Amino acid sequence: MLSFQKLIERLQKRYGEPPLPPARGPFELVLWENACYLLPDERRREVFEGLRKQVGLSAKKIAAAPDEVLLPLAKRGGMRPETRVFRWREIARITQTQFGGNLDPILKEPYAKATRALKQFPNIGEPGAEKILLLCGMAEGLPLESNGLRVLARVGYGRAQRDYGAMYRSVENDLAPELKAADAKQLSLAHRLLREHGKTLCKDKHPLCTECPLLRGCDYGQKHLAQPSVGDW
Repeated sequence: MLSFQKLIERLQKRYGEPPLPPARGPFELVLWENACYLLPDERRREVFEGLRKQVGLSAKKIAAAPDEVLLPLAKRGGMRPETRVFRWREIARITQTQFGGNLDPILKEPYAKATRALKQFPNIGEPGAEKILLLCGMAEGLPLESNGLRVLARVGYGRAQRDYGAMYRSVENDLAPELKAADAKQLSLAHRLLREHGKTLCKDKHPLCTECPLLRGCDYGQKHLAQPSVGDW
């Protein structure tokens, strides 16, 4: 199995440095996470930038924006746009009532407290909160979304399981010894590279193993090529 350092080196050679999201700071990143549902990043960016230009990226401005402005933007974000508008307003309300209208001070809190603060917001669970903190320069380990988790499990970290939480924990535990010296900048790059690889080549269905820079050293890739009928996961 590839070491984590070697794995990231190969991915960076293939993809360069995937861009950061246009959102800056915890409030904008919470909105970014709630901009779309099951749509590509390009559409997420479109909705997010629409909020920036037509409304303004502050709790006060989003709370004051009329539905006539928010709903057309929410419709660009996929199904159930009314729910999306409700969530935007909830993000604004929580920020105003619980954090005085400014979420930035949580970045000065201990990591666990900052994570709990972010989990109050719609659609932000533990991995999402950790990802937001990572993008803000705070890190304790490597938060993973589904693409990155799938890549690492296929390479041989942890164990593929039907229970997503159990699979996440098994990968996390295997990674921990290799991440002790990594800082937030390195972990942020690793997170983005793993996500990009999962979206581009190491797909959930029909992964493109023959094009994969991780093939030599990937448990799944070797088995997949030897047995093309093996089930995708």
